[in-house]
Amino acid sequence: MAEEVKTTCPYCGVGCGVIAKIADDGTVSVKGDPDHPANFGRLCSKGSALAETIDLDGRALHPEIAGRRAGWNDALDLVAHRFAETIAEHGPDSVAFYVSGQLLTEDYYVANKLMKGFIGSANIDTNSRLCMSSSVAGHRRAFGADTVPGTYEDLERADLVILAGSNLAWCHPVIYQRLAAAKAARPGMKVVVIDPRRTMTADLADLHLAIRPDSDVALFIGLFAHLISSNVIDQNYVAEHTNGFAESFATASAVSFNEVLEHTGLPAMQLREFYRLFAATEKVVTCYSQGVNQSSSGTDKVNAIINCHLATGRIGKPGMGPFSLTGQPNAMGGREVGGLANMLAAHMAIESAEDRDRVQRFWQSPAIAEKPGLKAVDMFKAVGDGRIKALWIMATNPVVSLPDADAVEAAIRACPFFVVSDILKDTDTARHADVLLPSLGWGEKTGTVTNSERRISRQRPFLDAPGEARPDWWQLAEVARRMGFADAFAFASPSDIFDEHAALSAFENDGGRDFDIGAYAGIEKAAYDAMAPFQWPQPTGDERAITRFFAEGGFFHPDRKARFIAVEAAVSDRTSAEYPFTLNTGRIRDQWHTMTRTGKSARLSAHIAEPFAELHPRDAMEIGIGNAGLVEIESPHGKAVVRALITERQARGSVFVPMHWNDQFAAKARIDAVVAPLTDPFSGQPASKNVAVAARPFKAARYGFAVCRLKPEALDSTYWALAKADGGWRVELAFDHAIDDWCDWCRTTFGIPDGIEPLGYTDQQSGDLRLAFFDGTRLLAALFLARGPVAVARNWAISQLAAEHGDLRKRFALVAGRPGAGKPDPGATVCSCFSVGVNQIVAAVRGGCHSVEAVGKELNAGTNCGSCRAEIRGIIDGCLAAAAE
Repeated sequence: MAEEVKTTCPYCGVGCGVIAKIADDGTVSVKGDPDHPANFGRLCSKGSALAETIDLDGRALHPEIAGRRAGWNDALDLVAHRFAETIAEHGPDSVAFYVSGQLLTEDYYVANKLMKGFIGSANIDTNSRLCMSSSVAGHRRAFGADTVPGTYEDLERADLVILAGSNLAWCHPVIYQRLAAAKAARPGMKVVVIDPRRTMTADLADLHLAIRPDSDVALFIGLFAHLISSNVIDQNYVAEHTNGFAESFATASAVSFNEVLEHTGLPAMQLREFYRLFAATEKVVTCYSQGVNQSSSGTDKVNAIINCHLATGRIGKPGMGPFSLTGQPNAMGGREVGGLANMLAAHMAIESAEDRDRVQRFWQSPAIAEKPGLKAVDMFKAVGDGRIKALWIMATNPVVSLPDADAVEAAIRACPFFVVSDILKDTDTARHADVLLPSLGWGEKTGTVTNSERRISRQRPFLDAPGEARPDWWQLAEVARRMGFADAFAFASPSDIFDEHAALSAFENDGGRDFDIGAYAGIEKAAYDAMAPFQWPQPTGDERAITRFFAEGGFFHPDRKARFIAVEAAVSDRTSAEYPFTLNTGRIRDQWHTMTRTGKSARLSAHIAEPFAELHPRDAMEIGIGNAGLVEIESPHGKAVVRALITERQARGSVFVPMHWNDQFAAKARIDAVVAPLTDPFSGQPASKNVAVAARPFKAARYGFAVCRLKPEALDSTYWALAKADGGWRVELAFDHAIDDWCDWCRTTFGIPDGIEPLGYTDQQSGDLRLAFFDGTRLLAALFLARGPVAVARNWAISQLAAEHGDLRKRFALVAGRPGAGKPDPGATVCSCFSVGVNQIVAAVRGGCHSVEAVGKELNAGTNCGSCRAEIRGIIDGCLAAAAE
């Protein structure tokens, strides 16, 4: 009988419940957990495809030292010896850990305890620094603690939802669907989207404010002044529960409406309407994400938003409040245990002598970090200049994700001792490791994660540990034991760690700290294994269901009052004659971080299969780039080459490039190599949304597209982008050099056995060349070449990898690059959940399906995660407009 295990999704901060079903033959399927309060059974395309990403291809299965297999004892002894030796010779600040929101809370806790309490340095930081640290800094300045006041339910109960710097439809699709359902049920609800780009989220918006990059502070300063002049300030709340109102008012009143217009670039009518909506609506939720946080003024943006909610008392009540949308599955859990370099465990402050003493006494540790450690960008600068001499990276890929990524790679390559714990062997980062430690992945490890609304859920295992892979917490505890700290790290299981974590949260806490899960201190393994999702706080002996903070004050500054923060609008334009475009990096719908998991799924790669740059049509025309041409993006720090996507969704003068692609999937698409290492002065978060760059055509003599059964191990081409496909792989290509023999090139690149001759076609005049290699009735590989971007029915060509080719006509159709009569091409994938292409949707519209719901009923497209609904609506509108002409 099939077994079902309730667990939690390993992707974004929504924290969706997942049910993994293991059939008798060992195959795994997944579905949303209808009982989980984060998603009530919904999953996005990535969550729905989780079972497609759990194979062992590319896995690190054994410890390695200097690229050679080693035993665990030898590897752990070496790590412990080199770290201890480095500390003894150069001091505790000569070593560092760089960890990840992909870790479980228990892993995070052990890493933080070892570094801050036993090594005695705060040089532990996390990739959450790259996504949510400005929220942390803003919360701490305003509230006195890193407290998220509200819940997901507030988005459904609000009458006005503002989405600032959030492409919710693609980055948090399940929350987007909850919001869309609420708006459909209550059409009077208003949604405002604040984003320089017109993303798919804007499809839901009543008002889209296409502000200039980094002008959010000016926008919300202007709103603050408008709220005062409109007489909607909650004077009782301000007087009883806040400080600093007068200073913030003075700063805001110094900025005129016309200055706000100049900063933001918005039409006056739009700005007035936004201000009117906020002033007139009591139940307002302002959600903000990376567009706010990833900025050199990110912390000020957060506080500018919070100021408006404090001034109106619209915080902590149903349907009201500022709401930080977390990027990673356990960024919140990492913050709870002090995973950031400037925090202590249980939301205690490293700058507080009282908190440091409390944590040290609880841990009974020989030392405690006495000052903040190096934040991520500064940490890798310290690796580069030799201050950090031993580095341990866990569950993250900074050679792809950190700004100035080429300098990061050079730094770790030169580091005297470099350790990586990961599930994959050959990431852009792991390939440089002196010691590689194989970790457990999703479905294998067990522990807890915390989502954006402070809800702690269990990740549970349903797969056996592969090879010699071990949990991250175990690796850390074993190194700690070898460094002489055995008694403090004698954890037998994650439940032991969670018990200690819960006990620390309650230790000497009289209500002056927000994070308290003391009710779970002393938890036994059976209760831990059965733990249901819950929201903190859960203090010892307290059965109240506290879900929101601050409706009646009770902040965490010593006087229990919030702080208004006086912020000023900064100049945001960084462009110059040499670098005239503004680069904005971000995520796309179906990929996650650096693709180490999602890149394994053919379904997730079908929607967007290669890196791209969104350009406005007039910008593209002026610099000589045609649709589907290649474009080179350059800054003083590096270059990337990607495909041009020309669209009016993009603002003039701006370029959007996704951050996912890396050296495993493309020739030169690590866009963070282009991003400057500029950070927010308070949070240390990189400014990844406002980078001055040049954009120019990348010329090639030949362009190509290929499908192949085996993964190419080496590609002799100037540009390439590789993606998993059903039955094999798809490859985009470009060449600036001549290839003497294309048949030999194919044999080498695609692993074609000797003796198999191609079926081919060449046109000397057009420069087109097609080659297809068959083994019996099976297609092994096909190559399509042209002097410009190759026009071929790609999804149909990919489908030929799984087709039988006994009929010679089918072989010639493949060489022609298009299906024969009666064999329709589905077109580019729109709906990844059900693999529905654009041509299928167009046919349905022509057949009478004139709404998204009708298309869904006909094709299922848009009926699962719903993140493609805006795209479907655009196709319908285009078809109907064309028919009306």
